[in-house]
Formats: sequence, structure tokens, C-alpha cells
Amino acid sequence: MYKRILVPLDGSRFSEEVLPYAVSLAAIHGTELSLLRVADRISSEDETRDYIDRVAANHGARGLCLQESGSVARALLEETGHEPATLLAMTSRGHSGLAELVLGSVAQQIMREAKEPILMYHPAGIHGAKHPPVTLRRVVLSLDGSELSEAIASDAAEFARWIGAELEVVNAVHPLNAADVGEVSEGEMALMESSYVRSKAKLLGKQYGIRISWDVLHGNPVEAIVDHLTGCHDVILAMATRRRDALETALLGSVTAGCLRKTGVPILMRPA
Repeated sequence: MYKRILVPLDGSRFSEEVLPYAVSLAAIHGTELSLLRVADRISSEDETRDYIDRVAANHGARGLCLQESGSVARALLEETGHEPATLLAMTSRGHSGLAELVLGSVAQQIMREAKEPILMYHPAGIHGAKHPPVTLRRVVLSLDGSELSEAIASDAAEFARWIGAELEVVNAVHPLNAADVGEVSEGEMALMESSYVRSKAKLLGKQYGIRISWDVLHGNPVEAIVDHLTGCHDVILAMATRRRDALETALLGSVTAGCLRKTGVPILMRPA
């Protein structure tokens, strides 16, 4: 599926927190792992090169350096496009880690302009924390019945097949009650709630030849997904997002942005 994983770093601990996932993904098929530092004109070229070479050596990766005085996001997307089948894996904030950078510049612009899925991770920024490689066992695809949410479905299934993981399809719904559907048994109600997600999971399993499971979550989508993934570190969440919403609507309650901030797992995101 991917022949190269490209991880942009800015010299901060925040930007490096996606490395455990990138290293693990690269190890599955011996995929090339490239670490990229984009520096502006005022940065010392020697310091930039020393940093990226050191981090790359620690992770068995290739170090790349670019001097860029214009748009960092454009430079990253151009480098991603230089080699076909490149997965861009990055954190949603860097430098000081200020919360407003989640809405900010590089990550936001990339999600607006990217034409392929991006693996995005929201860093915790804990001082002195060790981040060993993470063995990934499950891809969780979040659907809500809309065409937008289903835009990432084939990417998620292909990704699960690529890493040899199970694909779990989930749908967060508000619980049905008797007033909505008339008098039905508990079992019939559960069947009604699960029919959509069950059929999608079975279809993807058959199309891609992968292990599948499904679950219906109840309540607010962000809270339900966060609860479902609590304590899970071997998971990648897959979600689609509108280009104009991407990360900029985090404060307004975007489900994808809320999950990015709160689940503690990387999200394979497709702008649609």
C-alpha cells in the first residue's frame, strides 16, 4: 500500500511523538522511513542537519533536510508527492505545543490541500516520557451513515490489510426507544441499531479479505468513541473530515477534531 512513510519534525518533542507509530508501521513490510526537517532561512543548516541525522539514526530512518522560506505545508505536500505511495505521518502541533497550533498553520493547511489520507496524531507533550514502538492490531473505522464518513472506508480497509490488522467498524448512535420505533423487543431494537454498521463491516471484509468486527456505540459521538478506545494504544482510528472543517473547527465541536484531541491514538484522516 505504502512504499515510504514521511514524518516531518520541527525539533520539538511534540512532533516526535508520532514516531512510535511510524517506526512500527515501517517495520511491518520494511517500508522506508524518512524523517524530514523543514527549516527557514534563519535556521542554522548545520544544526538542522545534526538534529535530523541524530533522530534518524536512532530510529533506523533516512534523514532529509529542506530549506524553505515560504509555506511549510506546501513543502511537505510537495515532498510527499515526489515519491508515489508515500504516507505522511505527523503531529497536529509542534514547537511550543500551544493549543492554538492545533487549529494552526501547518496541520490545518495540509488537511485543506491534501489529496490522500494523512496519519495525524495529537501529542501529549509529557516531559521525559518514553515512547517505544507501538504494535498495531486494529483499525477502527468510524461511520455515521453519511457519504462523507464513508469516504475513508476503502482506505481504512486497505490499511488494515496492509498491516495485517482487524478492521472494526463502529457507529455512534443515540439509543432508540419505544416511542421512536413502536413496541419491539430489546433484541429487535439492537438488530435495528446494528444493521447499518454490520452490513458495512461484512461488505468490507468480503471485498478486502480482512478480519472484521463491528459495534454500535451510544451517545455523543466523540464521548462514545473516546470511551470505546480508552486504554487502547494498539489502534489507529480512521475518519473522514471536510476540508473546510479539518482542524479549524475543533472549538466548534467537529467529531474528527474532538477525537483527535481526546482519544490518544493516531487518526487516518481523509479530507473530503
